[in-house]
Amino acid sequence: MSIEDTPKMSWWNRLAHPGFFVQWTTPLVWPLAGITLALFALGVWYSFFNSPADYQMGDTVRIMYVHVPSAWLSQFMYGMMVVSALGTLVWRHPMADVSMKAAAPLGAVFTFMALFTGSLWGRPTWGTYWEWDGRMTSTLIMLFIYLGIIALWRAFDDKLKAARIVAIFTLVGAINVPIIKFSVDWWSTLHQPSSVLTAEGSKIAPELLTPLFIMLFAFTLLSITLQLISMQTEVKRRRVATLERKAARGEAA
Repeated sequence: MSIEDTPKMSWWNRLAHPGFFVQWTTPLVWPLAGITLALFALGVWYSFFNSPADYQMGDTVRIMYVHVPSAWLSQFMYGMMVVSALGTLVWRHPMADVSMKAAAPLGAVFTFMALFTGSLWGRPTWGTYWEWDGRMTSTLIMLFIYLGIIALWRAFDDKLKAARIVAIFTLVGAINVPIIKFSVDWWSTLHQPSSVLTAEGSKIAPELLTPLFIMLFAFTLLSITLQLISMQTEVKRRRVATLERKAARGEAA
């Protein structure tokens, strides 16, 4: 059933229609991509040409402008998956499992970037690429959870069954998110406590905070843009698979 055939659909039902989702998100992709590119250009300029070196870490502090956004997005994408998992299990929203499946590879990439840039930053700062402290270990576990979710999606041909199993696994794995967040407070760690947003205000100098926030916004918009593209691709992939099955059975589209 096409969107045009259902003019009296409620807004919620239209939002749940995969075709409608592709229709209203497609015009957003290029503007979002343009804003993202502009923010990255501004962020890189601030990071390299309008931001001083740290008095202790020197120029290696600039790794922060990639590491912190990546670490933030590794948790943000998982939060998106948790909401999508609830949408799958509780509300049976047709687009929830599409969102959940699209977010997993993106979250895995951002988590890997957080670990990789953290190791690069740690070597000159702490004298080691890796330490089994609370935050590093819990972030590594997050990467394994993402990889496990991706593997689960590929293990089942039945997408509905896969969506339910992945949703349950996602909700169970969500316990790791607060562990990552509060690990610096709960255990002895090489990482410093929260310094960007605290009850007393930011503990980072404004000269460093400005490019950091610009890069945070740039990376966040990048993740949203890639998420929309990935969801559109998944919807089209499923549509093609449905048409192929119908063609194999000799049915009309």
